[in-house]
Amino acid sequence: MRRLRGLAWDHRRCWGPLDASVAPFCASNPGLEIEWDRRSLYEFGEGALGPVLDTYDLVVFDHPFIGDIAKDALMVPFDAYLSVEQIRFFERDSVGASWRSYEKNGRQWALPIDAACQVASYRPDLLERYGSVPRTHDEVVELGRRARKDDKWLGLPSVPTDAMCMLLTLGHPQEDGEQFIAREAIEQAVGQLRELAALSHPNSGKWNPIRCYDHMIAHDDVVYVPFAFGYVNYAAKNDGPYLRFSDVPTPHSAGALLGGAGIGVSAQSKNKQAAIDYALFLCSPEYQRGDYVKAGGQPGSRAAWMDAGVNNLSGDFFSSTLRTIASSYLRPTHPGFIAFFRECAPHAAAAITGDISAAELADHVNRLYRETRQPERSVA
Repeated sequence: MRRLRGLAWDHRRCWGPLDASVAPFCASNPGLEIEWDRRSLYEFGEGALGPVLDTYDLVVFDHPFIGDIAKDALMVPFDAYLSVEQIRFFERDSVGASWRSYEKNGRQWALPIDAACQVASYRPDLLERYGSVPRTHDEVVELGRRARKDDKWLGLPSVPTDAMCMLLTLGHPQEDGEQFIAREAIEQAVGQLRELAALSHPNSGKWNPIRCYDHMIAHDDVVYVPFAFGYVNYAAKNDGPYLRFSDVPTPHSAGALLGGAGIGVSAQSKNKQAAIDYALFLCSPEYQRGDYVKAGGQPGSRAAWMDAGVNNLSGDFFSSTLRTIASSYLRPTHPGFIAFFRECAPHAAAAITGDISAAELADHVNRLYRETRQPERSVA
């Protein structure tokens, strides 16, 4: 009996379709057992990856880890297991830069199983009294001011991780420039975020997107959120309050920070071929636009994002945010970027609250980024 162990992150968007896939895949692959474990969202995005690869055959992870994965060959490149036609198909079926986000040094280290970016969200039953969905920063501010007159709020999930993500969305980073994010861009971004924060629910600084969305469907005081990673699960609800999602209120071609998740096979797996076959099944358009979505997943397949049935099931979550993800910003994937992000995140949050100045944040971000591009120097 062959056995595969996988590690997911602990939200239905991730583990729902993985758990649902076990029975059908094992039924067509006799003698195979599959078990999925879960870890926190923080560990998924910023935790240590190396140790878990000693234990698991398959890992669902965030794409900025790719630089470290490629440097130490921690995972199995898919290239040797895919035909040229399959590679081209995956490239065409990718949402935005999702496929490219798992490529490094000419090798494909993972498949895009899930696609996401920062998007806007709102309670349609609350927003209707204020008019249409905001399309610009000024319109968001005006909505926030009108909502406050009714004792309602905007929402702005801004725990350190999400504060840093908003900075990357609004700051227009230049990876090879003199500064990673220009001082003027950081000052403008921080100014806008402070303006939004002043009109946002007092608990916003304690919220990540999940906590924010949970609050929005349980209470009637948050009307609109301009920036947070989208979760289809909150748009697909049939009972009680639900959310709708839309493009972010930035210039039309600006997009937002790309998120999502990849699935990779540990280089230490003793069942590499079985793990590769299973990953390909999970990422196939047929599964992605079928049971993957029905089980609560947010597919990485463009065919699923454009499927009429999928959008009908999800309150048009995918078609309503496709423009934003199509032009989203792909974070750097060089070794050390995760450590850079982890170190900068609390400073981004502090700048939004006014505990440090935008200029201090700019100095910290750009100094630390320069250090990450120098392999011989420590990021810490």
